[in-house]
Amino acid sequence: MRRTEQLQGLRMLKLRDVLSHWEAGSLSQLEAAEVLGMSERTFRRYIHRFEMEGEEGLFDRRLGRRSGRAVPGERAAEVERLYRQRYQGFTAKHFHEHLRRDHGFGWGYTWTKTFLQGRGLLPKAERRGAHRRKRPRRPLVGMMLHQDASPHLWIDGLGPLDLVVTMDDATSEIYSAFLVEEEGTMSSFVGLIETIAAKGLFCSLYTDRGSHYFHTPQAGGKVAKDALTQVGRALAQLGIEHIPAYSPQARGRSERMFRTLQDRLPKEFRLAEIGDIAAANRFLKETYIARHNARFAVKPAETGSAFVAVAEAQWRDILCVQDERTVAPDNTVAWNGSRLQIPPHPARAHFVRAKVKVNEYPSGELAIFHGPRCLVRWRPEDQHDTHTIPPLQRPPLAPEPEACGNRGKAQKAFPPFPQEHHHQAVNSCAT
Repeated sequence: MRRTEQLQGLRMLKLRDVLSHWEAGSLSQLEAAEVLGMSERTFRRYIHRFEMEGEEGLFDRRLGRRSGRAVPGERAAEVERLYRQRYQGFTAKHFHEHLRRDHGFGWGYTWTKTFLQGRGLLPKAERRGAHRRKRPRRPLVGMMLHQDASPHLWIDGLGPLDLVVTMDDATSEIYSAFLVEEEGTMSSFVGLIETIAAKGLFCSLYTDRGSHYFHTPQAGGKVAKDALTQVGRALAQLGIEHIPAYSPQARGRSERMFRTLQDRLPKEFRLAEIGDIAAANRFLKETYIARHNARFAVKPAETGSAFVAVAEAQWRDILCVQDERTVAPDNTVAWNGSRLQIPPHPARAHFVRAKVKVNEYPSGELAIFHGPRCLVRWRPEDQHDTHTIPPLQRPPLAPEPEACGNRGKAQKAFPPFPQEHHHQAVNSCAT
Protein backbone atom coordinates (compact mmCIF):
# COMPACT_ATOMS: atom_id res chain seq x y z
CA MET A 1 0.00 0.00 0.00
CA ARG A 2 1.29 3.48 -0.88
CA ARG A 3 2.09 5.92 1.89
CA THR A 4 -0.53 8.42 0.67
CA GLU A 5 -3.21 5.75 0.92
CA GLN A 6 -2.12 4.89 4.45
CA LEU A 7 -2.26 8.56 5.46
CA GLN A 8 -5.69 8.92 3.87
CA GLY A 9 -6.97 5.97 5.91
CA LEU A 10 -5.70 7.47 9.18
CA ARG A 11 -7.23 10.82 8.24
CA MET A 12 -10.62 9.20 7.59
CA LEU A 13 -10.60 7.48 10.98
CA LYS A 14 -9.83 10.76 12.75
CA LEU A 15 -12.51 12.68 10.79
CA ARG A 16 -15.20 10.08 11.56
CA ASP A 17 -14.30 10.11 15.25
CA VAL A 18 -14.43 13.92 15.54
CA LEU A 19 -17.68 14.09 13.52
CA SER A 20 -19.32 11.56 15.83
CA HIS A 21 -18.36 13.68 18.86
CA TRP A 22 -19.75 16.80 17.14
CA GLU A 23 -23.00 15.04 16.29
CA ALA A 24 -23.29 13.87 19.91
CA GLY A 25 -22.88 17.49 21.04
CA SER A 26 -19.72 16.89 23.06
CA LEU A 27 -17.70 19.16 20.73
CA SER A 28 -18.57 22.46 19.13
CA GLN A 29 -17.57 23.23 15.55
CA LEU A 30 -14.74 25.43 16.75
CA GLU A 31 -13.43 22.74 19.14
CA ALA A 32 -13.70 20.02 16.48
CA ALA A 33 -11.81 22.18 13.97
CA GLU A 34 -9.01 22.75 16.51
CA VAL A 35 -8.72 18.99 17.15
CA LEU A 36 -8.41 18.36 13.38
CA GLY A 37 -5.96 21.24 12.88
CA MET A 38 -8.15 23.18 10.46
CA SER A 39 -10.25 26.33 10.42
CA GLU A 40 -13.91 26.33 11.52
CA ARG A 41 -14.96 27.21 7.96
CA THR A 42 -13.13 24.18 6.52
CA PHE A 43 -14.78 21.94 9.13
CA ARG A 44 -18.22 23.22 8.07
CA ARG A 45 -17.35 22.31 4.46
CA TYR A 46 -16.54 18.76 5.52
CA ILE A 47 -19.87 18.60 7.39
CA HIS A 48 -21.67 19.64 4.19
CA ARG A 49 -19.77 17.12 2.06
CA PHE A 50 -20.45 14.35 4.59
CA GLU A 51 -24.17 15.13 4.60
CA MET A 52 -24.32 15.20 0.77
CA GLU A 53 -21.98 12.31 -0.18
CA GLY A 54 -21.41 10.29 2.99
CA GLU A 55 -17.92 9.02 3.79
CA GLU A 56 -16.80 9.37 0.16
CA GLY A 57 -17.11 13.13 0.57
CA LEU A 58 -14.35 13.04 3.18
CA PHE A 59 -11.71 11.66 0.79
CA ASP A 60 -8.93 14.00 -0.36
CA ARG A 61 -9.95 14.93 -3.89
CA ARG A 62 -6.34 15.51 -4.96
CA LEU A 63 -5.64 11.77 -4.83
CA GLY A 64 -5.60 10.20 -8.29
CA ARG A 65 -5.20 13.54 -10.07
CA ARG A 66 -2.00 14.21 -12.04
CA SER A 67 0.14 17.02 -10.68
CA GLY A 68 0.58 20.06 -12.86
CA ARG A 69 4.33 19.86 -12.26
CA ALA A 70 4.59 16.18 -13.17
CA VAL A 71 6.96 15.04 -15.93
CA PRO A 72 4.94 14.58 -19.17
CA GLY A 73 4.33 10.99 -20.14
CA GLU A 74 6.29 11.25 -23.39
CA ARG A 75 9.37 12.61 -21.58
CA ALA A 76 9.14 9.86 -18.98
CA ALA A 77 8.98 7.28 -21.77
CA GLU A 78 12.02 8.90 -23.41
CA VAL A 79 13.96 8.73 -20.13
CA GLU A 80 13.18 5.02 -19.79
CA ARG A 81 14.15 4.34 -23.39
CA LEU A 82 17.46 6.20 -23.06
CA TYR A 83 18.40 4.33 -19.91
CA ARG A 84 17.54 0.93 -21.36
CA GLN A 85 19.22 1.48 -24.75
CA ARG A 86 22.22 3.73 -24.06
CA TYR A 87 22.88 4.31 -20.36
CA GLN A 88 22.26 0.86 -18.90
CA GLY A 89 24.19 0.47 -15.63
CA PHE A 90 24.66 4.21 -14.96
CA THR A 91 23.90 5.46 -11.47
CA ALA A 92 20.94 7.81 -11.10
CA LYS A 93 23.22 10.81 -10.52
CA HIS A 94 25.47 10.04 -13.50
CA PHE A 95 22.47 9.37 -15.75
CA HIS A 96 20.74 12.59 -14.63
CA GLU A 97 23.84 14.64 -15.50
CA HIS A 98 23.79 13.26 -19.06
CA LEU A 99 20.05 13.92 -19.30
CA ARG A 100 20.53 17.58 -18.41
CA ARG A 101 23.66 18.15 -20.50
CA ASP A 102 22.96 16.05 -23.60
CA HIS A 103 19.16 15.72 -23.78
CA GLY A 104 17.75 18.99 -22.40
CA PHE A 105 16.00 17.34 -19.44
CA GLY A 106 14.83 19.98 -16.96
CA TRP A 107 13.43 17.92 -14.08
CA GLY A 108 15.24 17.01 -10.87
CA TYR A 109 17.53 14.21 -9.80
CA THR A 110 15.12 12.89 -7.15
CA TRP A 111 12.42 12.26 -9.75
CA THR A 112 14.96 10.49 -11.98
CA LYS A 113 16.12 8.20 -9.19
CA THR A 114 12.56 7.44 -8.01
CA PHE A 115 11.39 6.81 -11.58
CA LEU A 116 14.24 4.39 -12.35
CA GLN A 117 13.70 2.54 -9.09
CA GLY A 118 9.94 2.36 -9.70
CA ARG A 119 10.49 0.82 -13.15
CA GLY A 120 12.91 -1.74 -11.71
CA LEU A 121 15.85 -0.32 -13.66
CA LEU A 122 17.84 0.72 -10.60
CA PRO A 123 18.09 -1.03 -7.21
CA LYS A 124 17.68 0.94 -4.03
CA ALA A 125 20.93 1.74 -2.26
CA GLU A 126 21.83 -0.26 0.80
CA ARG A 127 21.74 1.41 4.16
CA ARG A 128 25.06 3.00 5.01
CA GLY A 129 27.13 1.85 7.94
CA ALA A 130 28.28 3.81 10.97
CA HIS A 131 29.63 7.28 10.24
CA ARG A 132 33.42 7.71 10.37
CA ARG A 133 34.98 11.05 11.05
CA LYS A 134 36.87 12.25 7.97
CA ARG A 135 40.36 13.65 8.19
CA PRO A 136 40.16 17.41 7.57
CA ARG A 137 41.40 18.52 4.18
CA ARG A 138 44.56 20.57 3.87
CA PRO A 139 43.56 24.25 3.74
CA LEU A 140 45.66 25.22 0.69
CA VAL A 141 46.08 23.61 -2.70
CA GLY A 142 49.55 22.15 -3.12
CA MET A 143 50.03 21.30 0.55
CA MET A 144 49.35 17.58 0.04
CA LEU A 145 48.78 15.49 -3.07
CA HIS A 146 47.57 11.90 -3.32
CA GLN A 147 48.92 9.46 -5.89
CA ASP A 148 47.48 5.99 -6.31
CA ALA A 149 46.47 3.48 -8.97
CA SER A 150 43.38 1.32 -9.33
CA PRO A 151 43.23 -1.93 -11.34
CA HIS A 152 39.90 -2.34 -13.13
CA LEU A 153 38.27 -3.35 -16.42
CA TRP A 154 38.30 0.22 -17.69
CA ILE A 155 37.92 -0.51 -21.42
CA ASP A 156 35.59 -3.11 -22.93
CA GLY A 157 37.50 -5.89 -24.64
CA LEU A 158 40.76 -5.29 -22.77
CA GLY A 159 41.95 -6.92 -19.60
CA PRO A 160 42.43 -5.15 -16.26
CA LEU A 161 44.45 -1.93 -16.55
CA ASP A 162 45.82 0.43 -13.91
CA LEU A 163 44.51 4.00 -13.75
CA VAL A 164 47.20 6.20 -12.15
CA VAL A 165 45.78 9.37 -10.59
CA THR A 166 47.44 12.34 -8.90
CA MET A 167 44.95 14.41 -6.89
CA ASP A 168 45.00 17.42 -4.56
CA ASP A 169 43.88 16.80 -0.98
CA ALA A 170 42.49 20.31 -0.50
CA THR A 171 40.06 20.21 -3.43
CA SER A 172 39.96 16.62 -4.79
CA GLU A 173 40.99 18.13 -8.14
CA ILE A 174 42.68 15.62 -10.43
CA TYR A 175 45.91 16.94 -11.93
CA SER A 176 46.97 13.81 -13.80
CA ALA A 177 45.20 10.58 -14.81
CA PHE A 178 46.23 7.97 -17.37
CA LEU A 179 45.98 4.24 -18.03
CA VAL A 180 48.94 1.85 -18.02
CA GLU A 181 49.19 -1.92 -18.15
CA GLU A 182 50.78 -1.99 -14.70
CA GLU A 183 51.70 0.80 -12.30
CA GLY A 184 55.31 1.21 -11.26
CA THR A 185 58.17 3.64 -10.92
CA MET A 186 57.85 5.14 -14.41
CA SER A 187 54.08 5.67 -14.13
CA SER A 188 54.63 7.46 -10.82
CA PHE A 189 57.23 9.70 -12.46
CA VAL A 190 54.84 10.51 -15.32
CA GLY A 191 52.14 11.62 -12.86
CA LEU A 192 54.63 13.78 -10.97
CA ILE A 193 56.03 15.30 -14.19
CA GLU A 194 52.58 16.24 -15.50
CA THR A 195 51.64 17.80 -12.15
CA ILE A 196 54.86 19.71 -11.52
CA ALA A 197 55.05 20.95 -15.12
CA ALA A 198 51.51 22.35 -14.85
CA LYS A 199 51.40 23.54 -11.21
CA GLY A 200 54.90 23.59 -9.70
CA LEU A 201 56.48 21.91 -6.69
CA PHE A 202 54.18 20.91 -3.82
CA CYS A 203 54.77 20.19 -0.14
CA SER A 204 53.99 16.50 0.42
CA LEU A 205 52.87 13.35 -1.38
CA TYR A 206 50.59 10.76 0.26
CA THR A 207 50.80 7.23 -1.19
CA ASP A 208 50.36 3.60 -0.27
CA ARG A 209 53.37 1.43 0.59
CA GLY A 210 53.80 -0.14 -2.84
CA SER A 211 57.29 -1.41 -3.62
CA HIS A 212 57.92 1.42 -6.09
CA TYR A 213 57.15 3.98 -3.35
CA PHE A 214 58.75 2.46 -0.24
CA HIS A 215 60.94 -0.40 0.95
CA THR A 216 59.07 -2.35 3.64
CA PRO A 217 61.41 -4.86 5.34
CA GLN A 218 58.54 -6.74 7.00
CA ALA A 219 55.21 -7.30 5.27
CA GLY A 220 52.61 -5.00 6.79
CA GLY A 221 55.23 -3.23 8.91
CA LYS A 222 56.83 0.17 8.94
CA VAL A 223 58.61 1.53 5.88
CA ALA A 224 62.40 1.83 5.85
CA LYS A 225 63.08 5.55 5.82
CA ASP A 226 66.82 5.07 5.22
CA ALA A 227 66.37 2.88 2.10
CA LEU A 228 64.83 5.04 -0.60
CA THR A 229 63.27 3.83 -3.80
CA GLN A 230 63.76 5.74 -7.05
CA VAL A 231 60.54 7.68 -6.35
CA GLY A 232 61.57 8.34 -2.75
CA ARG A 233 65.00 9.55 -3.87
CA ALA A 234 63.50 11.93 -6.44
CA LEU A 235 61.01 13.37 -3.92
CA ALA A 236 63.80 13.87 -1.36
CA GLN A 237 65.92 15.70 -3.95
CA LEU A 238 62.99 17.98 -4.76
CA GLY A 239 62.28 18.66 -1.07
CA ILE A 240 58.84 16.98 -1.14
CA GLU A 241 57.79 15.08 1.98
CA HIS A 242 56.74 11.48 1.25
CA ILE A 243 53.99 10.20 3.59
CA PRO A 244 53.07 6.47 3.72
CA ALA A 245 49.51 5.28 4.37
CA TYR A 246 49.12 2.25 6.64
CA SER A 247 45.48 1.34 5.90
CA PRO A 248 42.87 1.72 3.15
CA GLN A 249 40.85 3.93 5.51
CA ALA A 250 43.80 6.34 5.68
CA ARG A 251 43.47 6.78 1.90
CA GLY A 252 39.70 7.19 2.12
CA ARG A 253 39.62 10.33 -0.01
CA SER A 254 41.39 8.69 -2.95
CA GLU A 255 39.47 5.42 -2.42
CA ARG A 256 36.15 7.26 -2.77
CA MET A 257 37.46 9.04 -5.85
CA PHE A 258 38.38 5.70 -7.45
CA ARG A 259 34.95 4.30 -6.60
CA THR A 260 33.42 7.17 -8.56
CA LEU A 261 35.83 6.69 -11.47
CA GLN A 262 35.25 2.93 -11.61
CA ASP A 263 31.53 3.56 -11.92
CA ARG A 264 31.63 6.43 -14.45
CA LEU A 265 34.76 6.16 -16.56
CA PRO A 266 34.11 2.77 -18.27
CA LYS A 267 30.67 4.03 -19.30
CA GLU A 268 32.17 7.26 -20.67
CA PHE A 269 34.71 5.22 -22.66
CA ARG A 270 31.89 3.11 -24.03
CA LEU A 271 29.85 6.17 -25.06
CA ALA A 272 32.92 7.64 -26.79
CA GLU A 273 33.58 4.27 -28.52
CA ILE A 274 37.12 4.04 -27.14
CA GLY A 275 38.85 0.69 -27.51
CA ASP A 276 42.57 1.22 -26.84
CA ILE A 277 44.81 2.76 -24.20
CA ALA A 278 46.17 5.61 -26.36
CA ALA A 279 42.68 6.86 -27.28
CA ALA A 280 41.56 6.50 -23.67
CA ASN A 281 44.46 8.61 -22.40
CA ARG A 282 43.72 11.32 -24.98
CA PHE A 283 40.07 11.33 -23.89
CA LEU A 284 41.13 11.61 -20.23
CA LYS A 285 43.48 14.51 -20.89
CA GLU A 286 41.37 16.46 -23.39
CA THR A 287 37.83 15.83 -22.14
CA TYR A 288 37.15 13.86 -19.00
CA ILE A 289 39.49 15.33 -16.35
CA ALA A 290 38.13 18.87 -16.80
CA ARG A 291 34.56 17.57 -16.71
CA HIS A 292 35.25 15.48 -13.60
CA ASN A 293 36.90 18.39 -11.76
CA ALA A 294 34.01 20.71 -12.61
CA ARG A 295 31.58 18.19 -11.11
CA PHE A 296 33.45 16.89 -8.04
CA ALA A 297 36.22 19.35 -7.07
CA VAL A 298 35.48 21.52 -4.03
CA LYS A 299 36.75 24.94 -3.02
CA PRO A 300 39.78 24.99 -0.69
CA ALA A 301 39.32 26.20 2.87
CA GLU A 302 41.72 29.10 2.27
CA THR A 303 42.64 31.18 -0.77
CA GLY A 304 46.16 31.06 -2.10
CA SER A 305 48.45 28.24 -3.15
CA ALA A 306 51.33 26.25 -1.70
CA PHE A 307 52.67 25.37 -5.16
CA VAL A 308 56.08 26.82 -6.02
CA ALA A 309 56.73 27.54 -9.68
CA VAL A 310 60.02 26.04 -10.92
CA ALA A 311 61.84 25.86 -14.23
CA GLU A 312 61.93 22.55 -16.04
CA ALA A 313 65.71 22.35 -15.66
CA GLN A 314 65.26 22.01 -11.88
CA TRP A 315 63.39 18.71 -12.08
CA ARG A 316 63.91 17.20 -15.55
CA ASP A 317 66.99 15.15 -14.55
CA ILE A 318 65.59 14.20 -11.13
CA LEU A 319 62.26 12.60 -12.05
CA CYS A 320 63.83 9.58 -13.70
CA VAL A 321 65.51 6.30 -12.82
CA GLN A 322 69.14 6.93 -11.80
CA ASP A 323 71.82 4.29 -11.33
CA GLU A 324 75.58 4.47 -10.88
CA ARG A 325 77.90 2.59 -13.23
CA THR A 326 81.66 2.19 -13.69
CA VAL A 327 82.97 2.91 -17.20
CA ALA A 328 84.56 -0.12 -18.88
CA PRO A 329 88.02 -0.08 -20.59
CA ASP A 330 86.36 0.44 -23.98
CA ASN A 331 84.70 3.66 -22.70
CA THR A 332 81.25 2.03 -22.52
CA VAL A 333 78.68 1.54 -19.76
CA ALA A 334 76.54 -1.55 -19.23
CA TRP A 335 72.79 -0.90 -19.16
CA ASN A 336 69.95 -3.44 -19.45
CA GLY A 337 71.93 -5.93 -21.54
CA SER A 338 73.46 -3.31 -23.84
CA ARG A 339 76.62 -1.22 -23.86
CA LEU A 340 76.25 2.56 -23.96
CA GLN A 341 79.13 4.14 -25.86
CA ILE A 342 80.49 7.40 -24.39
CA PRO A 343 81.72 9.71 -27.21
CA PRO A 344 84.97 11.71 -27.07
CA HIS A 345 84.70 14.63 -24.70
CA PRO A 346 86.81 17.79 -24.42
CA ALA A 347 86.91 17.58 -20.62
CA ARG A 348 89.17 14.49 -20.56
CA ALA A 349 90.65 11.90 -22.90
CA HIS A 350 88.46 9.05 -21.63
CA PHE A 351 86.27 8.07 -18.67
CA VAL A 352 87.64 4.55 -18.09
CA ARG A 353 87.00 3.40 -14.48
CA ALA A 354 85.17 6.64 -13.73
CA LYS A 355 81.92 6.55 -11.79
CA VAL A 356 79.08 7.83 -13.95
CA LYS A 357 75.33 8.01 -13.52
CA VAL A 358 72.87 6.65 -16.09
CA ASN A 359 69.45 8.31 -16.26
CA GLU A 360 66.46 6.55 -17.81
CA TYR A 361 63.49 8.86 -18.35
CA PRO A 362 59.79 7.95 -18.54
CA SER A 363 59.82 8.96 -22.22
CA GLY A 364 62.38 6.19 -22.90
CA GLU A 365 65.37 8.51 -23.25
CA LEU A 366 68.78 7.70 -21.80
CA ALA A 367 71.56 9.99 -20.58
CA ILE A 368 74.96 9.58 -18.94
CA PHE A 369 76.22 12.09 -16.35
CA HIS A 370 79.69 12.49 -14.89
CA GLY A 371 79.06 14.61 -11.83
CA PRO A 372 76.82 17.49 -12.95
CA ARG A 373 78.04 17.22 -16.57
CA CYS A 374 75.83 15.48 -19.12
CA LEU A 375 78.11 13.46 -21.41
CA VAL A 376 75.56 12.11 -23.89
CA ARG A 377 71.80 11.69 -24.44
CA TRP A 378 69.84 9.28 -26.64
CA ARG A 379 66.33 9.68 -28.01
CA PRO A 380 64.15 6.54 -27.81
CA GLU A 381 64.12 6.15 -31.61
CA ASP A 382 67.94 6.19 -31.68
CA GLN A 383 68.27 3.22 -29.32
CA HIS A 384 68.56 -0.08 -31.16
CA ASP A 385 68.45 -3.62 -29.86
CA THR A 386 72.17 -4.19 -30.43
CA HIS A 387 75.11 -5.03 -28.24
CA THR A 388 76.43 -1.47 -28.26
CA ILE A 389 74.34 1.70 -28.55
CA PRO A 390 76.49 4.34 -30.30
CA PRO A 391 76.17 8.02 -29.45
CA LEU A 392 74.22 10.38 -31.65
CA GLN A 393 75.86 12.68 -34.18
CA ARG A 394 77.70 15.40 -32.31
CA PRO A 395 76.32 18.91 -32.98
CA PRO A 396 78.69 21.66 -34.16
CA LEU A 397 81.16 22.86 -31.57
CA ALA A 398 80.60 26.29 -30.07
CA PRO A 399 83.10 28.58 -28.33
CA GLU A 400 83.33 27.63 -24.70
CA PRO A 401 82.11 30.13 -22.08
CA GLU A 402 84.86 31.70 -20.01
CA ALA A 403 83.24 30.36 -16.83
CA CYS A 404 84.31 26.82 -17.76
CA GLY A 405 87.98 27.65 -17.16
CA ASN A 406 89.17 26.39 -20.59
CA ARG A 407 89.48 29.62 -22.56
CA GLY A 408 90.28 29.19 -26.23
CA LYS A 409 89.04 25.59 -26.47
CA ALA A 410 85.92 24.57 -28.36
CA GLN A 411 83.03 22.97 -26.52
CA LYS A 412 79.37 22.25 -27.13
CA ALA A 413 76.73 24.49 -25.67
CA PHE A 414 73.95 22.75 -23.67
CA PRO A 415 70.86 22.71 -25.91
CA PRO A 416 67.42 23.74 -24.63
CA PHE A 417 65.22 20.94 -23.21
CA PRO A 418 62.41 20.44 -25.76
CA GLN A 419 58.83 20.00 -24.58
CA GLU A 420 58.55 16.74 -26.51
CA HIS A 421 61.60 15.40 -24.57
CA HIS A 422 63.51 14.66 -27.82
CA HIS A 423 67.17 15.19 -26.89
CA GLN A 424 70.32 15.37 -28.92
CA ALA A 425 73.52 13.80 -27.67
CA VAL A 426 75.56 16.56 -26.01
CA ASN A 427 78.83 17.15 -24.24
CA SER A 428 78.39 20.00 -21.85
CA CYS A 429 79.91 21.66 -18.86
CA ALA A 430 77.37 22.26 -16.11
CA THR A 431 77.15 25.80 -14.89
